[in-house]
Amino acid sequence: MSKIFGHYVPFSIVLLAFAEFFIIYAAFYGGVAIRFADGSVGTELEYQLQVKAFLFALSMFASMIAVGLYIRGTREGFSFVIVKLMVACVLAFFLLVALYYIVPSWFVGRGVFLLSILLSFIGLSASRYLYSHVINTNLITTRILVIGTGQMAIQLKHLRRKSDWRGLTLVGFLHLKGDKDEVDENEIIRSPQSLTELVTEYGIDEIVVAIEEQRKNYPVDQIIECKMKGIRVTEICDFFERHSGLIQIDTLHPGRFIFIEGFQQSYFRNLLKRVVDITLSSLILIVTLPVYPILVLLIKRESGWSSPAFYQQTRIGQGENKFNIYKFRSMVVNAESDGAQWAQKNDTRVTRIGKIIRKTRLDELPQLWNVLKGDMSFVGPRPERPEFVEILAGKIPYYRMRHRVKPGITGWAQVCYPYGDDAEDAKKKLQFDLYYIKNYSVFLDLTILAQTLQVILWQKGAR
Repeated sequence: MSKIFGHYVPFSIVLLAFAEFFIIYAAFYGGVAIRFADGSVGTELEYQLQVKAFLFALSMFASMIAVGLYIRGTREGFSFVIVKLMVACVLAFFLLVALYYIVPSWFVGRGVFLLSILLSFIGLSASRYLYSHVINTNLITTRILVIGTGQMAIQLKHLRRKSDWRGLTLVGFLHLKGDKDEVDENEIIRSPQSLTELVTEYGIDEIVVAIEEQRKNYPVDQIIECKMKGIRVTEICDFFERHSGLIQIDTLHPGRFIFIEGFQQSYFRNLLKRVVDITLSSLILIVTLPVYPILVLLIKRESGWSSPAFYQQTRIGQGENKFNIYKFRSMVVNAESDGAQWAQKNDTRVTRIGKIIRKTRLDELPQLWNVLKGDMSFVGPRPERPEFVEILAGKIPYYRMRHRVKPGITGWAQVCYPYGDDAEDAKKKLQFDLYYIKNYSVFLDLTILAQTLQVILWQKGAR
């Protein structure tokens, strides 16, 4: 696992990204070689070849990120990966056409352009086929030993999917005297040997500590000895953060929370985020402004010409201050005449046009005004309603921590977890929100913004 600007990215994905960027870059030169096989490449093209190849590769790479080809724990089969590659190529095609229109000097010629995209698709398909076969083998794997068999250790069962353990091999759970076993007996290791002997016998690469520090029989000396021998030692909360992109609150001690690195705020960081917010929201608002009258017309046409097209609702923002959030109305008028409630799957209150604008996230376009006003940011935890905040804060530890930063139009929880409609879902999403607050960086914001497009493309989580 690599840490890039505070954000954990699987090392296998980092290697894949570098390899595929090189493949795309080489595909561009391949397109030039085929198109100008007679050696008649123009002097101007030859002079600017490196810059144009880099822009081509960057556009293709950004499109691949946007369609979700670099997401940790992906479970799609190879056939769906090919579909995503096709969509990425189409997206890159239009992106490059727009760039060439804005800056004509970057254009490389139709022949080179189309050949480069075709060669990229072929090369990327081959790399993905190879990756899908290598990543699920034991060629690249870390052998894990968990110390503890009780309540802390059983939390690892939340990692149920095969993709959650990609690159990892769970050797077993080491029983310590006094443990009340919660994990399956066939996964428990009971041995009179010392920890260092067990690590050698089983070929352990990493130890995950899943016991209370205050309890008796805590093998501190043996764990330190293993660490001195080069074995990685990780607390279970850090293990979850690294491999799942969340802060697992059931493994987080309140006393330890004080000393956790991250959760940093600074004037420069907040200023940079605000500049990015204003710039992006202004640009997108200008581009999408023609869509507004069309949506207003469609909403009023279905619900009645006297009905409102916009909807505002009170939400909780940074510092638990209340503000009004703006949306295009996607539900029937007076949808909450019986009181506040979460949107349900196949909610009967959603109108026909409402279903479309919810799936495409067009209903959230007016929130650009919230960003410009400073109530919200582009990226952050989704703002919740006051009625739900009081309920959730009473049920979920650390829930009010999400109000330390501005809420966002999109967020880490939105790209990692589907729509939630109860307290348990809110708890799971909070764990992703805490990861974002702890590890915030411009890099993480850009990653989330890029991956938001794949949420819209594949219609994940909307209701």
